[in-house]
Amino acid sequence: MEELVKNLNTFLSELAVFYRKLQNYHWNVTGKDFFTMHEKLEEYYDEINEEIDIVAEHILMLGYQPLGTMTDYLENATIEEAKNEKVKSCAVITNLIEDYTILLQKANKIKRLADEKSHYSTSTMIDDCIGAYTKNLWMLKQSQE
Repeated sequence: MEELVKNLNTFLSELAVFYRKLQNYHWNVTGKDFFTMHEKLEEYYDEINEEIDIVAEHILMLGYQPLGTMTDYLENATIEEAKNEKVKSCAVITNLIEDYTILLQKANKIKRLADEKSHYSTSTMIDDCIGAYTKNLWMLKQSQE
């Protein structure tokens, strides 16, 4: 169980840093498709915010303590913060593809670990994330065509 919870906390850290990054991009995106990107980024960070709560509460239900400080999140995440500066939408899309790929990899690892340990509540919880990230990646890649 310890390994599974460690991976859930790492995942929680990725989500928390990604949330801040999405909000930063939401405020700082520029370009001809500003209105579309601004709205889509808000949709993304709202979804991620819900996932943060779900994952943290799941860790608590397992009897463990979720990480909860930005220091913890930054120390445990591979997703990097966005700089506080204006950014073109094409750069945002490229970064989102990279970050959603990281989230999908982490979610798939949690799914495998949960299934190996017959921990089906964790496995089921992570299924929604895997589906959402797969769809978001497809859509983001389509926007680059």
